[in-house]
Amino acid sequence: MRIKFGTDGWRAIIAKEFTVENVARVAEGTAKWLLKLHPDSYRDSNEEVNSSSRAQPRDFKPSVVVGHDCRFGGELFAETVTKVLAQNGIKVFLAKGFVSTPMISLAAVQYKTDIGVIITASHNPPAYNGFKLKGSYGGPLTPSKVAEIENLIPEKSSAELENKSVNDYVKEGLVEYVNLEDDYIRHVEKNFDLEAIRNSGLNLAYDAMYGSGMNVIKRLFPKITMLHCDYNPGFMGQAPEPIDKNLNEFRELIKARKNIDCGLVTDGDADRIGMYDGNGNFVDSHHIILLLIHYLVKYKGMTGKVCTAFSTTPKVNKMCAHYGLPVEVVKIGFKYICEIMINEDVLLGGEESGGIAIKGHIPERDGIWMGLVIWEFMAKSGKKLPELIKEVYDIVGAFSFERNDLHLKQEVMDKIVKNTAANVYKAFGKYTVKRIEDLDGYKYFFDDTNTEWLLIRASGTEPVLRTYAESTSRENAFAILKAAEQTLLS
Repeated sequence: MRIKFGTDGWRAIIAKEFTVENVARVAEGTAKWLLKLHPDSYRDSNEEVNSSSRAQPRDFKPSVVVGHDCRFGGELFAETVTKVLAQNGIKVFLAKGFVSTPMISLAAVQYKTDIGVIITASHNPPAYNGFKLKGSYGGPLTPSKVAEIENLIPEKSSAELENKSVNDYVKEGLVEYVNLEDDYIRHVEKNFDLEAIRNSGLNLAYDAMYGSGMNVIKRLFPKITMLHCDYNPGFMGQAPEPIDKNLNEFRELIKARKNIDCGLVTDGDADRIGMYDGNGNFVDSHHIILLLIHYLVKYKGMTGKVCTAFSTTPKVNKMCAHYGLPVEVVKIGFKYICEIMINEDVLLGGEESGGIAIKGHIPERDGIWMGLVIWEFMAKSGKKLPELIKEVYDIVGAFSFERNDLHLKQEVMDKIVKNTAANVYKAFGKYTVKRIEDLDGYKYFFDDTNTEWLLIRASGTEPVLRTYAESTSRENAFAILKAAEQTLLS
C-alpha cells in the first residue's frame, strides 16, 4: 500500500490502513529524510549501530517534537513514531498527554526542532486518525518537503519496536518528555490581555467537541460555561468539525441561557474555529476572518498581506481594498498559505474550513488563539458580536455562506468532477453561470459583483464532494446549494 499525504497530512481509518505498521513506515520515511538533512551529524542510515553506541554522548542535530490529540490510539501511535525516530538516532521531544496541533507547531519553534509530528485526524470522523508534519518555523511542512518524505516511505517497516521501551530511550537521552500545554499557556499569557477579557463582564462559553483544546480553556477561563470538555476519544460518534450542523447542543444551550455573549468552538485538534453570537447564530470562518482583519487594522494599526484559500468569500477582497491591503488567493490547504506566511509580510491567512493564522503568532491555524483575539476585541471595544459584525457589513455588505457535503459513490463523484472540468454546467436551476474560476475546484459566479457564487470541489481529506455557496441571505445560499445538488445528481 502506497501512503499518500492529502490536503493536510496522511489520514486513514484506524485498524484498517492506520495501523502501527503503517505509522512506523511513515516515521521511517521521516527519519530517512531527517538524516539526509544532516548527513554529517550521524552515521549513514545503512550503518549498523548497536544500542551502546546510540547511548554515547553526541550532538543531537536532527530533532523532532512529537505529540497526539484525543483520538483513539493516539498515545500508542505517538510512541511508535518516537521509537522509530529514536532508533535512528534522532532526538525526540515527546509531549506529555494529549496536545493540540498548534501546541506542536509552537513547540517546533520553541525547542528549535527540524520538524514536528502530531498524530491527529483533525476534524475527521472518529474512525480516522492521521499523521501531520510541521516545519521548524511553526506551520505545516511545505508541499515539496512532504513529497520528499512520501518518496522515502518504505513498503515495509524495518523498525524494531519491541526491543526497547520509550523509557529506555529516555535513559539514553534520545527522548525527552515535555509539557507543551504549560508552554502554550505561557505564550498566551504573554500575548493577550487576559484580565481585560476576564473583567469585561462578558459571559462566555466554549465547546471543545471533546477535542484537545479543552484543558487550555479550563485553565485560562475556569468559570465560563463549558461543553464537551471531557475525554472521549470517540467524540460521541460526531465528527469534531466546528460547523453549525454539528453543534446542535451548543447552539441550543446558548439560546436557552439567553445570557451568553459569545460561544467559541474548536475542532478535534483545536486548530479550527467556529463561533456563536448571544442569539445562537453561527458565526462562520468568513465572518471571523473579516472581523480579525477589521480589528487588526483599524483598532491595532497593523498591516500586511492577506492570504486566503480559494473557497473563502470574495468579501475579503472588498475589505482589503477598503484598508489598502494586498490580497492573494491560493489553493485549498493551509500549507499553501503557510508557505507565503514564512516568506512574506502576512497579516492574516485563512480558509473557509475555520483555519486562520495571524501576524504575531506562528504561521499555523489556531482556533483558541483566534477565539481569544475576538474575545479581546469584544472586551476592548465594549461591543457585542452582532455590533462588531455590523461594522464589517458597513464595509463589505451583508452576506451568508453555506456548505453541503455530498457523500456519493466514487463513480458518481468522478463523473461530476469530469463534467466540471469539461465545462458541462452552464446553469444550476435558475442560476445562470456568468463566469468560472478553477484554481482549485470550480467556482461559478452568477452575477457581476461576486455576490452569488457556487464552488464544487472534491475533498482532499474525506471521500466527499463539497459544494459551497454564498448569497445575500441564508435562504438564498441554501437555494443555490439545493439547485446545485439537483443539477449534479440529475
